[in-house]
Amino acid sequence: MMVRITIAHRNELIALAAADPDEICGLLLGAGDQIMRLVPCRNVAGDRAVRFEIDPGALIAAHRVARNGGAQVIGHYHSHPSGVARPSPRDAADSAPDGSIWLIVAGEAVTAWRAVADGGVHGRFDPLVLDVSGCADSGDSPQGRNAIPPR
Repeated sequence: MMVRITIAHRNELIALAAADPDEICGLLLGAGDQIMRLVPCRNVAGDRAVRFEIDPGALIAAHRVARNGGAQVIGHYHSHPSGVARPSPRDAADSAPDGSIWLIVAGEAVTAWRAVADGGVHGRFDPLVLDVSGCADSGDSPQGRNAIPPR
């Protein structure tokens, strides 16, 4: 199985994680296996250095928008500031087997997982291939917004 993300979104995830010593988190909006938007959320966990909990208000608001025809919540992302980009046993304990996509960021690595019953990793996650390609729109560049345009 595969999930698709733009180069710009992958780079944004890496930058968000690098800018915060604690775990960052947010929502993935899109359709099917295509991530179309990242929604950074406040981490409301008691110990943000080793755990994440998405702000419930942000989650409710995103689902409300989706019910009214907006982009669907297809999963979420979080970082492992001092770990690897692989689900932890804590991630497995805190997750539901709902088929949602989990992106995990650690350093320059971004990996994708699906939360399922009886998954191969900690009994909860199956790995997904993360297809990183293309740009979200014509103004995006894999090198960043300040890249020199071709002649």
